Amino acid sequence: MDAKTKRRSEIEHGDEGEDLVLATLIANGDDLSPLVRHAFEMGRPEGLLRQLNFVVKKKEAEIEDMCKTHYEEFILAVDELRGVLVDAEELKSELQSDNFKLQQVGTALLVKLEELLESYSVKRNVTEAIKMSMNCIQVLELCVKCNNHISEAQFYPALKTVDLLEKSYMQSIPARALKLVIEKRIPSIKLHIEKKVCSQVNEWMVLIRSSCKKIGQTAIGRTASVRQREEEILERQRKVDDLNISVADDRVYSLDVEEVDDDSAMQFDLTPLYRACHIHSCMGILEQFHQYYYKNRLLQLNSDLEISSSQPFVESYQTLLAQIAGYFIVEDKVLRTAGGLLVEDQVEIMWETALSKMTSMLDMQFSHMNSATHLLLIKDYVTLVGSTLRKYGYDISPLLDVLDSCRDKYHLLLLADCRRKIIDVIENDSYEQMVIKKETDYENHVLSFNLQTSDIMPAFPYVAAFSSMVPEACHFVGSFIKGSVDYLSHGVRTSFFDIVRKYLDKLLIEVLNETLQDTINGGNISVSQAMQIAANISVFERACDFFLRHVAQLCGKGVSVRSIEKPQAALAAKVLLKTSKEAAYITLLSLVNTKLDDYMKLTDNALWTTEEPKPNGNEYLNEVVFYLDSLMSTAQQILPLDAMYKVGTGALEHVSNIIVAAFLSDSVKRFNATAVMNINNDLMMLEGFADEKFYSSGLGEIYKGYSFRSCLIEARQLINLLSSSQPENFMNPVIREKNYYALDYKKVANICDKFKDSADGIFGSLSNKNTKQSAKKKSMDMLKKRLKDFN
Repeated sequence: MDAKTKRRSEIEHGDEGEDLVLATLIANGDDLSPLVRHAFEMGRPEGLLRQLNFVVKKKEAEIEDMCKTHYEEFILAVDELRGVLVDAEELKSELQSDNFKLQQVGTALLVKLEELLESYSVKRNVTEAIKMSMNCIQVLELCVKCNNHISEAQFYPALKTVDLLEKSYMQSIPARALKLVIEKRIPSIKLHIEKKVCSQVNEWMVLIRSSCKKIGQTAIGRTASVRQREEEILERQRKVDDLNISVADDRVYSLDVEEVDDDSAMQFDLTPLYRACHIHSCMGILEQFHQYYYKNRLLQLNSDLEISSSQPFVESYQTLLAQIAGYFIVEDKVLRTAGGLLVEDQVEIMWETALSKMTSMLDMQFSHMNSATHLLLIKDYVTLVGSTLRKYGYDISPLLDVLDSCRDKYHLLLLADCRRKIIDVIENDSYEQMVIKKETDYENHVLSFNLQTSDIMPAFPYVAAFSSMVPEACHFVGSFIKGSVDYLSHGVRTSFFDIVRKYLDKLLIEVLNETLQDTINGGNISVSQAMQIAANISVFERACDFFLRHVAQLCGKGVSVRSIEKPQAALAAKVLLKTSKEAAYITLLSLVNTKLDDYMKLTDNALWTTEEPKPNGNEYLNEVVFYLDSLMSTAQQILPLDAMYKVGTGALEHVSNIIVAAFLSDSVKRFNATAVMNINNDLMMLEGFADEKFYSSGLGEIYKGYSFRSCLIEARQLINLLSSSQPENFMNPVIREKNYYALDYKKVANICDKFKDSADGIFGSLSNKNTKQSAKKKSMDMLKKRLKDFN
């Protein structure tokens, strides 16, 4: 077999194998698309067609073989099929007849069925329409309900209704037109509710603003009542401290009753505000409402802080401050109960704004005030406002600092007021001992200032040692102390005793003491007035201790009695008053000495060369003794014993000096023994008067070393020397130290030069005395000579 034939045989056998595979796939009903795709991809579609044709031919051959094999059976089957066809035709004819009958019967049923289906469709549509209508009715009912709520100002239910419409009904409203209308109206309704709620809040703001004054006044009144009650309790406690009686229970019970009454008076309605907060919260614009409230209330605050130009500040300050107090009481409750409507920082800003304006306002008003009373009234009310607001947590330190900075201004006004009153009292004083006719007057004028000299109630009418200026001035000083304590109380300082003491010293020194000094140094007072002034100053000096204790009592328990009793705690005014008292004594003695000079003009009244003895003294001496007796009696009544002693010793020393000066006077050229004898009689009368006054007044028990008689010692020793029969003994140191220690050499020498007795005088007329007189003359001449030698 050649190669070509061999290759064809291999190809045919190969094709037969492929045809077998293809036939198997077709017989199994498998998908041939992969083979077709593969044949075309391999570029061999002809081979595939050839294989398919081969398969077709093979199948046709199999069919033909099968037909040949079952030919008879096929013929029988065809015959049977023809019989079945006849039966089928018959059955078809019957079916057509039955169908015709059925059509005739079913046509009416179909009509009914169509009518029934149409009825069902109508029913479904009606049901749907009813359902839609019910939804619309519910929506409309909610709309009507919302409108009713709005018309009745029930905005929260209205808002809840709108919210229900939005969330539950808007998506299910079947009527588009109705849905559009409602969607369009809901924002308008919300805006309307917001405006109405804001309008209610505005009305509340107007109402609460008008109520703030009453709220503030009520709260301030409560603070004032508590303060007054505490002061009354402290006052009662001071009075009964010595008896150890407690008044604490009274305080507790009173406070309970007061708090109940005040709490009922402090109620104010915040319901509109709470409602507005809730509604704005439901609307989702709560923060917007917070800012709206804060802004408007801040505007109201700034308006409340404006001072009325049509009314003086002293008439409007209570209304203004009560308004501010009420404002912040309201804001405190809003802060605590309104659920975040205000925050603490906002309230703090409002308070700082109010503080800034109030402090500047008070500074300006205080700087223009010229009345201590007005300034104190305003200060008291400011501290009441501060104490009231401090209970609500507000810092009032700047207010108290302003009051403290005006402390000097207030006290200057208070000093000026007291100065006018004290000067008027002193200038219009009668300088006569005050006569007190009733026990109540004694309590008011004496006991109330601890001016009594005895704890025993005197008989009335009672003649005091002081004049009416003393209790009146003490009343003014007491008022000054109370005014000072009142101003410093409830302020920035808790302990102010030293401050009050400083201002009290200033009053006593610069006002009372200086006025008294001006009166003393004015040169227009008499002896009685000078003595009364000295007596009054003694009482003022004693009253200083009472004033200091009174300050300590008013300043509270922080000041102990022991601390004010220390010497270093005493008022400086006490020392200066003592100095003024000494000046009054000096003035008094100067006036007394002037008066004595007028009475005792010895150079004019005494007969220096007379020969007529006067055993009862010279005539002028009766006036001198009467004057001194009157002077000492008055001094004994109104002056302390030491002052009386000072006046007596000063006057009698001056009398002694007058007697000595008369012998030294240039107008007295000579004198004789009779003149010496007469002056000796005068001196004896004075010495008797001095002893009587000294011992009857009780001074003898106090001043044992130097009596009133001792004040006349120079005059007495001079008269003794001139009356001595041995005057030359003056030059004996032992005798001089014993009998003539008060005499001056030069004065004695000058006086002795003037002592010249006449031969025809009283000594010359008695023959038995000529010898003595001659001896005395020789002794006197010897004294003169020795004095000249000594000098």
